[in-house]
Amino acid sequence: MQRTERLTLWVAVLASFVSFLDGTIVNVALPAIAEELDAGLSLQQWVVDAYLVTLGALILLAGSLSDLVGRARVLRLGLLGFGVASLACAVAPTPEILVVARAVQGIGAALLVPSSLAIIVAVFPPERRARAIALWTAYTSAATIAGPVLGGLLVDLASWRLVFAINVAPIAVVLVLLARLSLPQERRAARLDVPGAVLGVLGIGLPVFALIEQQNFGWASPVILVPLVAGVLAFAAFLWHERRAAQPMMPLGLFRNGNFGWGNLATAFIYAALSLSGFVLVLFLQESAGYSATLAGLASLPVTLLLIVLSPVVGRLDARFGPRVFMTAGPLVAALGFLLMLSVGMPVNYWTGLLPGILLFGIGLGLTVSPLTNAILGAIEEERAGIASAVNNAVARVAGLVAIAFGGLITGGGVGLDGFRRAVLATAVLLVAGGLVSLAGIRNPERVQARSS
Repeated sequence: MQRTERLTLWVAVLASFVSFLDGTIVNVALPAIAEELDAGLSLQQWVVDAYLVTLGALILLAGSLSDLVGRARVLRLGLLGFGVASLACAVAPTPEILVVARAVQGIGAALLVPSSLAIIVAVFPPERRARAIALWTAYTSAATIAGPVLGGLLVDLASWRLVFAINVAPIAVVLVLLARLSLPQERRAARLDVPGAVLGVLGIGLPVFALIEQQNFGWASPVILVPLVAGVLAFAAFLWHERRAAQPMMPLGLFRNGNFGWGNLATAFIYAALSLSGFVLVLFLQESAGYSATLAGLASLPVTLLLIVLSPVVGRLDARFGPRVFMTAGPLVAALGFLLMLSVGMPVNYWTGLLPGILLFGIGLGLTVSPLTNAILGAIEEERAGIASAVNNAVARVAGLVAIAFGGLITGGGVGLDGFRRAVLATAVLLVAGGLVSLAGIRNPERVQARSS
């Protein structure tokens, strides 16, 4: 790996790391946030989903922006915005200010992810790109899983506010590295799809509001029915607009490519499962099982270790055998892990009730994430890498925020043992769906098919 490639990989990993880390590090801090700010489950859902709403809706616009004005410039803007919003979260005196700051954080994160992955596609030649994407996937996915561990330590040893303030350090490092890196300046002559962005935010945000707040107002309340209907209409208008726009922020034609379309459908099921399980597990361990924030975070540490170890290995095997077998087997193995967790009882015995399932989940995730990313991006031409990455990340984030918005319905409004078991079963069903979709739709690249024939 050449010096420019190594530096590019570090920039891409660290820039995305803060975004992925913040998506889960907050989970373990939710009980402490709710206690200090005197709020309940709906605030906990909003702290997570306010971030995911803006991230999921605007990441598409950010992908186009990355291709239009340059990836390095968009990265810098995203890093600065994310850092300022993180400090605002850290000092937020009220629930309302915290939720607004989290939404601004999501905007910054939307600028980071597609640009960071696109610079890998631009800098690395095809023969080394799969391994680079595998390494990016390993470390950024590890950030997603490691977030609860770091968050737990910060909550128990200091304050939940450091969960947000800690973002400043890696952001400063990335800005320094980015200043030393000379990146290709490919740009496309196009316009930003602002109407699509507005419809996307409304189409995602309003139904999520209804799903979260229905536990406070009830389904029959106009406070719930009006935004729910308006959101569904806005999302329908978004799809209508994207089909007819000359330069849409989400080119629906991308989905006609088999691996891209089927891969994103698999992404929706798999990342909905990951978000739901991550949200519910740390709440259950703290609020019902009596774990400290640190122990609740450490519960998922084996998944992080397995993901870091397996992703580079699976990335090499993916280049040889193709993604289909890994994208099929991985989610099914992970689903089996969650089914094993149905046997958990009270008091919770981590070693016999949770660890065997967590280990299988980690193995399944390690088999899945790298081939999934490479299959989707490998199906699209290089000059559209920014928007392709953005679409895939938008699918993942929107699936996650919808799953969490449904969390109250799935658990019955609480995270006791029965609610936890319902969430575990729902997670397993989603993972099985992801594996079956991959089996049905994913096809290996021609070079792999030729080698095996």
